[in-house]
Parts: sequence; C-alpha cells; structure tokens
Amino acid sequence: MITDQSWSDARQVWDHHLMHHTPRPCSVIVGLGSHDLGVADASAGFYLRGLAPVIVFTGSTSPTTRDRMPRGEAVHYRERALALGVPESAVLVEPKARNTGENIRFSRAVLDEAGVDVDSVLLVSKPYEERRSYATARKLWPGVDIVSASSPMTFEEYVASIGNDRMVIDMLVGALQRLLVYPAQGFMIEQPVPDEVAAAYERLVGAGFTSRLVTGQGSASPSTR
Repeated sequence: MITDQSWSDARQVWDHHLMHHTPRPCSVIVGLGSHDLGVADASAGFYLRGLAPVIVFTGSTSPTTRDRMPRGEAVHYRERALALGVPESAVLVEPKARNTGENIRFSRAVLDEAGVDVDSVLLVSKPYEERRSYATARKLWPGVDIVSASSPMTFEEYVASIGNDRMVIDMLVGALQRLLVYPAQGFMIEQPVPDEVAAAYERLVGAGFTSRLVTGQGSASPSTR
C-alpha cells in the first residue's frame, strides 16, 4: 500500500528530475536505453519533426529489460523507430552500454566512427532521468550543447503507462540518489537538490522504496541503471 505521503513525495521528486528544456534542432538525437519504449517514441517524434538528421539508440540489457527486450534495448528501440516511420539510414545502434556513463561514451564513439560532427545533442531519456542524463552528459561530453528531453507526460500519466507503481517510485528514488552521490565520484556535474526534495527523498527511502539504490553509501547512495 502506497500512502498519500509517499505519493506526494514521489510527485515532488518527479518534478525535480524534469529539466524543462525546449526541444530544438541539434546535431544528433541520442536515445538512452531503458525499460521504457516511450524513449524510442519520443526520439522518433523529434526526428520526424526535423530536429536532427540522425538518431543513436544506446543500450544493452539490464535485469529490468532482459525479459522484455531480449535483443537489447537499442535494438528494440531501433525497431520501434522504424515502425514509426524513421528511415533505416537515419538510425545508428550502440548495443553495449549498461549504464548512463557508458551510454554517453559509447555513443560518442559510434558517432565518431560514422563521421558525424556533433556540436549539440538532443538527449532523450525517461522523464525522471532528464536531470541525471543531462548532468552525466555535461561531465562526459564537454564542448557540446546538451538539450535534455523526454515524452511530455505528467507523473500520473507516466505511472499509468508503466503499470507498476512501486517500480516507478523506486526508480525516482534511485535517480535522485545518483544526483546526490555521483558528482563526488566524478560521474556527473553537480546539480543542487533543494532541501524539500531531499526531505521527500529521505521519507521515500524510509518508507522502503529502496530497490534501485546502490548499497554501501547510506540513504543518499546510487543502482546501475
């Protein structure tokens, strides 16, 4: 049973994760692999609006995606984008990345190998990963402009689309843990977390939404995807 307090706290954490960037034309769209095919849908939509000439889908599998995406996240994303009307020639696949840092580094390598000049990136993730993805890309891809985007959905719409309330809240908590811990480890730039958001996060941890936390770093600690 998820209490009203936990729902309120989760909504507050969700709001903090959103960057509110306006999608605009960029050199490339990079769709970050995950359990959510909505990332592929959003990436395809941005391409079809003419916001970039090429898409890179990046991602292997994780415990969350192994059963539902057995051919790998990036491969399933590519298939979804082609079904939505994106031409094969516009899609590159990076099938090895297992975390956000690898998503960024391996996508850079794929683009370099393809000879794509990049000065700006439309970075597409799940809504609650916008801030984490942005902070990671800013650290690992210096010198390019990063626009962080996702499917435009409310918290309630997103929870309904996934169909697993507890998993979504667990992932919100895990994503915020990374924002708190990873900058000191050199994985991303620092993004200030308001006191009220940090307090909501701590209450959610205390309520048991901890399956996406990396252990060994206290309640303010980070999971691998």
